[in-house]
Amino acid sequence: MADLFQSEPVRPLAELLRPAHLDEVIGQSHLLGAGKPLRLAFQSGKLHSMILWGPPGVGKTTLARLTATAFQCEFIALSAVFSGVKDIRAAMEQAEQHLARGRHTILFVDEIHRFNKSQQDALLPYAESGLVTFIGATTENPSFEVNSALLSRAQVYVLKSLSDDELKQLLQRAQQHALADLQFEEQAADTLVGYADGDARRFLNLLEQANTAARTAGVAVITTAFLQGALSLNARRFDNGGDNFYDQISALHKSVRGSHPDAALYWLTRMLDGGADPRYLSRRIVRMAWEDIGLADPRAMQIANDAALTYERLGSPEGELALAQAVIYLAVAAKSNAGYNAYNQARAFVQQDGSREVPVHLRNAPTRLMKELGYGHAYRYAHDEPNAYAAGETYLPEGMDEPRWYRPVPRGVEAKIGEKLAQLRQWDDDAKR
Repeated sequence: MADLFQSEPVRPLAELLRPAHLDEVIGQSHLLGAGKPLRLAFQSGKLHSMILWGPPGVGKTTLARLTATAFQCEFIALSAVFSGVKDIRAAMEQAEQHLARGRHTILFVDEIHRFNKSQQDALLPYAESGLVTFIGATTENPSFEVNSALLSRAQVYVLKSLSDDELKQLLQRAQQHALADLQFEEQAADTLVGYADGDARRFLNLLEQANTAARTAGVAVITTAFLQGALSLNARRFDNGGDNFYDQISALHKSVRGSHPDAALYWLTRMLDGGADPRYLSRRIVRMAWEDIGLADPRAMQIANDAALTYERLGSPEGELALAQAVIYLAVAAKSNAGYNAYNQARAFVQQDGSREVPVHLRNAPTRLMKELGYGHAYRYAHDEPNAYAAGETYLPEGMDEPRWYRPVPRGVEAKIGEKLAQLRQWDDDAKR
């Protein structure tokens, strides 16, 4: 029993395979290949502050550690989730001690976007003084999440998810160094690669789980059926509320606007598969109908609203079919942003304009005094006019020119609306002659 407590903890596969040299890094060839930015930075021998921006499990921490090794620096790591200004100051005291011994320090802050403004500001004087070289890692867009002062002092490097081929290279390395007895059918390997979704750490964790399950079950060759029975294969990586989330909803919206039903379906199902709230998606679909289709096809708004109500009634997965069909209809519908543009222009005008008086002939006259003051006098009741239109009548405040904000497009129902507006304006012109 004593041996159980004295034994060394088993290192996770991700730690066992962590690269010791830059050449061992799998992926990020756009940064680490010959003549590429990070490779050149290492070769120059000049250390600089940087922010590593990319999704989880792509090597941000590994690159920070390799930088410390390559430049023979001390390495202090902080997590912005658990650290505060006090921890930053303690790290700076350590850095001063290292400097006294002739060693420079790299301060690595994981999830730098979790630091608030004051915490990020606390890093600035130390980075500026040269006491430490700052390396931050983030899964969020640093343009939004990192203070401009700190951002201006660091080079931003964008890391990418690993490709399927790169994950298979990682599998080969794992089999060579730690899992020599573990064999995979090709389809089983593809299954793990698919569920890793470009995340190397997630992939190695899945491999580790598969290895444990195989040894326990006495299995020598891992099949897809074994994986599905032995592991809990979760949905794809999906950062609900993060950059990845908004990038995908943007892709869905733009696919609908671009009249590409297959692409729209792809992004919708990607988000549903990743765990996005279908109610949120239904609200966005309704917005697409009003913003990008508008009066060119009024049925689009009804279909989008009906799909949202259907989802509320049926829930998942049945209700998702209604959202999918709404997305298809919106993608193939005639497009118009005329109403959207008209509203925005009218709103901008009103915000900067003064409070114009309502013309007297348009005012309500519920009392005798108001009638004596002329409220509503000379108002022409449209239904009593030829074609139910009071040609030449004015409805805007006195002195305000016709703004012509609403300009129907020559597509769908709006083409007919445009023809009608042209006819009404012709009648107005005739009445003024």
